[in-house]
Amino acid sequence: MDCIFCKIINGEIPSEKVYEDDKVFAFMDINPLNDGHVLIIPKSHAGTIHEIGEDDFLAVMSATHKLAAAVRKALNPDGINLLQLNGKAANQVVPHLHVHIVPRWSGDGLTVSQWEIVAGNMEKVKNVAEQIKNSLK
Repeated sequence: MDCIFCKIINGEIPSEKVYEDDKVFAFMDINPLNDGHVLIIPKSHAGTIHEIGEDDFLAVMSATHKLAAAVRKALNPDGINLLQLNGKAANQVVPHLHVHIVPRWSGDGLTVSQWEIVAGNMEKVKNVAEQIKNSLK
């Protein structure tokens, strides 16, 4: 497989590992948005949230929780962004599921795209909610 994150897990590409267990690998981003930018990935290859098994996803989220606490303790940021992108339209670059922990400090200059907040059409919101609920069955 020609996946850069799989190669990192297998030791074919060096990384600065900060955490590892039987299901998860976490390392420092080599192009950090801020000091302390960590990536958390499942050891089993899954391109997106739609391809990962529930156990592996829960392991990634548990490790994310643990690492966010460690980043907060180590670096004392004013806040933390957690980012998880799926697919090209969502700006996913590496096709291996990953969660970004990005420590934030007031005035750090980073911005998150500003989505215009517009009051929703409640009938449409209700219809979409029904579609989602029906898809859970």
